[in-house]
Amino acid sequence: MPFSDFHGNTETVHRLREMLARKRFPHAVILSGARGSGKYTLALMLAQALNCLEQPETNGLPDFCGHCVNCRRIALSADLEARCAEAAEAREALRETDKKETRLFVQTHPDVLIIPPDPPQMMIKVDQVRRVIDSIYYRPSEGKERVYIFTDSAFMKEAANSLLKVLEEPPEFATIFLLAENPGELLPTIRSRAMIFSLAALPSDEISAYLAKQRPEWKAAQRALVARLCEGAIGRARSFDVEAYVAARSDAMAILNSALSGGDHSQLFKVTETYRSGPEGREKTEHLLRTLYSLLRDLMFLKSGVPEMVCNTDIQTQLRKVAETAEFDWIAAASDRVAEVERGMRRNLLRSLSLDALGLGLEKAS
Repeated sequence: MPFSDFHGNTETVHRLREMLARKRFPHAVILSGARGSGKYTLALMLAQALNCLEQPETNGLPDFCGHCVNCRRIALSADLEARCAEAAEAREALRETDKKETRLFVQTHPDVLIIPPDPPQMMIKVDQVRRVIDSIYYRPSEGKERVYIFTDSAFMKEAANSLLKVLEEPPEFATIFLLAENPGELLPTIRSRAMIFSLAALPSDEISAYLAKQRPEWKAAQRALVARLCEGAIGRARSFDVEAYVAARSDAMAILNSALSGGDHSQLFKVTETYRSGPEGREKTEHLLRTLYSLLRDLMFLKSGVPEMVCNTDIQTQLRKVAETAEFDWIAAASDRVAEVERGMRRNLLRSLSLDALGLGLEKAS
């Protein structure tokens, strides 16, 4: 999988490869972009290019072979979610005292360390940064460059301050990647010691064309829908679960229609009854809330006279009917109430009850 397989943001990738060619690659790089924009994929590609044993060139710029032992071992980290799940499972198998002192890491190559946010707070912790500090000043054992990839910008304060010390005096044989949806979440002192490269959102037409090749089983209307919903992030489009989204959208529309019509709430209660406790119920509820936000945003676009901005184009007729009875103030109030349910979920409130309250609360707001 050479750099040519990275979809979109050609100029950014070209600039990074030019720096590799000039042997002027920065010791700290911030890759910013929306979730699913390819930050992690690009960071792994650069880690492979830095450590590739064959170091081929494409169009006069450095590339990576993808089949040498270094490239293959680094590529084993590509499925970040699966590797993190494995690391979390391994930690759960430890004794209770060891479990508390063990932090999450992903490492399939001795010189490439991936640092994900550590549960349950889902933040980068100081012990994770200390692991980086303990190893970064040792020369690579099997590769040419030590590479550290922080997959999230949510740092605990002490962890961020500890990382700053490394960035002030980095060794010449190490590179740190910081992945961030919003670089502003990082300390200004960290940003000032790193080069920032942004991965821009791709046009929906480009994503739709990409999906036509990658997901030929999808209908054209489904590809168009996903291309709009993924907000320019190719990774999000590739892994998008159309069936789950359509099911969540059906429930979301039932909640909105129940709130606006008033009276009989039987349909609302039938919907909310299916949202149970447990990890699956939590994920299902989070999906529903994201879908509600999407529909409310589309209603706002329709009320504002910009239907071309609507994402859920396949149900635009239904949305127009809802928009006829929904006022701007109601849409704003509905968004606030969805946010309240999100906050309630963090306090582990009953999901079905929270959704019932959401539907009834929206009715009062209408």
